[in-house]
Amino acid sequence: MKKILSVMLAVLMTASLCLCLASCGESKTYTVGICQIQPHPALDAATQGFKDALIEALGEENVTFVEQNAQGDSNTCTTIITDFVTKKVDLILANATPSLQAAANGTTTIPVLGTSVTEYGTALDIDNFNGLVGGNVSGTSDLAPLDQQAEMITDLFPDTKTVGMLYCSAEPNSAYQVKVVRELLEAKNITVADFAFSDSNDIAAVAAAAAAASDVIYIPTDNTAATCTEAINGAVLPTGTPIIAGEEGICSGCGVATLSISYYDLGVTTGKMAAKILTGEADIAEMEIAYAENFTKKYNRANCEALNVDIAALEAAGYVAIED
Repeated sequence: MKKILSVMLAVLMTASLCLCLASCGESKTYTVGICQIQPHPALDAATQGFKDALIEALGEENVTFVEQNAQGDSNTCTTIITDFVTKKVDLILANATPSLQAAANGTTTIPVLGTSVTEYGTALDIDNFNGLVGGNVSGTSDLAPLDQQAEMITDLFPDTKTVGMLYCSAEPNSAYQVKVVRELLEAKNITVADFAFSDSNDIAAVAAAAAAASDVIYIPTDNTAATCTEAINGAVLPTGTPIIAGEEGICSGCGVATLSISYYDLGVTTGKMAAKILTGEADIAEMEIAYAENFTKKYNRANCEALNVDIAALEAAGYVAIED
């Protein structure tokens, strides 16, 4: 009897071990919803970096992406997020501020990571924001050093007396950047005036007014401006007014120079955060907002040549042509 019990116990232990090994060998699969406010090279790059990093961390066979683009309509973001919640995705990537706002309002249980968002306190109406959103929201910020962008204006155009701030009044992150840069410039006794447009319909007229009244125009990282650079360039370039831009995409379309981040790298950072959340390595409620580590001075060769900006001097100061 003892021998029979010993054999049975050994069989049971072997079966349990096999089941355990089989279970351990199985990889969990995840579904990730991606809501991007609109098509744009910078936002596209952030999404791609996010996907590449998550695939590298989890394996391509273990993650399914459900990608939706709101085509610039914040109401569509809400519809997209509602669909993600209904489908019970495992995590949501909210690319740009309207996507983040929709996701934060749409769910308190599904982890939400933002990217290409400038200032989370402003975007989510958090007073005295300290870098931690808490709850089910975290992400990465595309905020470049605004003090250095303000310095670019006076370094490249030392005779500047008036600066026009061109931005969309419907974008709170743009207003935040404008406020900071305005204070920095006014501390240098430069006159600053706001030229806010409501949407793409009045952007050309407002840009023309800004050009007529300003020595230099500053455009922050602004989603609406990013999709209307051709209209801005058409209104401003003929006047000879240079534009300093908050990010590379806007600069390539209508600017002279920028201090910009790599949106692809920002997306990679966001993807690495997502992998830790999905695998249980990190708690999103305890993850502070991450920022870009590297910034690059870049210039728009065509616009610099059109405005007779000294390209040799720019390159000597460490600027790199955008097309390079």
